[in-house]
Amino acid sequence: MLSIPDLIRKKRDGGRLTDEEVRFFINSVTTKKMQDSQIGAMLMAIWQQGMVAEETASLTREMMVSGEVMTWPDEWKRLMVDKHSTGGVGDKVSLVLAPALAACGCKVPMISGRGLAHTGGTLDKLESIPGFNVQQSAEQIQKILASVGCCIVGQTERLVPADRVLYALRDATSTVDSLPLITGSIISKKGAESLSALVLDVKFGGAALYKDLQSAKLLAQNLVDAGNSLGIRTGAVLSRMDGVIGRCVGNSLEVIESLETLKGNGPDDLMELVTTLGGMLLVMTELAPSLSEGKRKINDAVIGGDALSKFEAMVEAQGSTNETARTLCSPGADYFSILRKSKHQLELTAPADGVVLGVDGLVLAQVLHKLRAGRSKAGEQINHSVGAELLVSCGQRVQKGETMVKVDYLFIYFCLINFNYFFLFCLFRCHLVAPSLRGSSSKFSSARPAAESSDCGRRTRKHFDSRGATASRRWQIQLNPSVVFVLKSK
Repeated sequence: MLSIPDLIRKKRDGGRLTDEEVRFFINSVTTKKMQDSQIGAMLMAIWQQGMVAEETASLTREMMVSGEVMTWPDEWKRLMVDKHSTGGVGDKVSLVLAPALAACGCKVPMISGRGLAHTGGTLDKLESIPGFNVQQSAEQIQKILASVGCCIVGQTERLVPADRVLYALRDATSTVDSLPLITGSIISKKGAESLSALVLDVKFGGAALYKDLQSAKLLAQNLVDAGNSLGIRTGAVLSRMDGVIGRCVGNSLEVIESLETLKGNGPDDLMELVTTLGGMLLVMTELAPSLSEGKRKINDAVIGGDALSKFEAMVEAQGSTNETARTLCSPGADYFSILRKSKHQLELTAPADGVVLGVDGLVLAQVLHKLRAGRSKAGEQINHSVGAELLVSCGQRVQKGETMVKVDYLFIYFCLINFNYFFLFCLFRCHLVAPSLRGSSSKFSSARPAAESSDCGRRTRKHFDSRGATASRRWQIQLNPSVVFVLKSK
């Protein structure tokens, strides 16, 4: 007979858990037969000893079936898709990608999360739209998918209940960064959506969870393997996250930038992510014969206005009024007639003539977090109007006094943070390099090597792709000025 202390001891000592033992562990968590101290001990044992691929697959599968698993009409099953991002600064991809995929014939039951620490949350962004309801039942989700083709919602109470317990205790036991626990948490929720295809945007860099490429690559491979083990065609993209995606950071401002993108005015780096991730999903669902054709279809859906129409329909279907949805999606919209606008704005200017070599996305996000654009713990209230707009880009020459960043803030919170924090961000973190100082030993030139300027604005991608759990992984090499796909097989 299985015993909880025996399982903990086995994992602590480096043993490999069987499928039956993993099932017993997750069932004990869900039915509350395990004490929190015992769950914490097991999490720490997993953190210390790790798990082999078979254990991780078993953990993911048992977490998935710990609650409700969504079902769809037979005619939809080939078309059910979603994407997951490991989090970044200004990451508004979902707001553009979901309606673009719907416009291409996919069904997108996108279950998203809220922001925590410096990373923003898709649900928080959408809740800046008056009336938008991210809490939808399984029945309501199916109804919205039938009429619109996409929805962006929060996790329901009945979906993967084991993850809610484990996630809370991972934070309390400092086991958040365990690779098998991260994998199980992410993929179990996607598996419960009964997807046919999933694409993962795994970020690396200064403003990402994983700072180096190799760590992100290991996570990507684990996620792809776990997704395939559930029968989901799973692919992953590695994308650099040092600066900001697009130009805006902050909930209301990111909604505005997403709407501008859906109207054909989006920044190149955002559109690159949208078309790459969307193109991969169209290939995996056989709605496009190649990645280039898939990217073209996604681009056409955005530029042609079909994705904007889907976004408008989704906003109305999820609780906002017809007038709100129509106003936001109309040409030349007065966005702040609908969205909340901050009462105060600060312009950060260049302290000297020079060239911008980069923007430190992490520092910018941390400043906005202190201004209440984000939360430090689950349940905290945030202010949707707080945000920042970048007015400069990599490689741009600026003059002393020229505005580089506009910050929207609440006066009461602005007074609580160190004014020097903004000054240091502007002076050093934007890597402003005066031409006369290039190659010198000054702080300006040493902030980042001048040689990096040749890659300014380049967002390196490495691409994993899989055609299913039983197929070998085949990755292709493609090169252009902003995307790198890497050939590798396993």
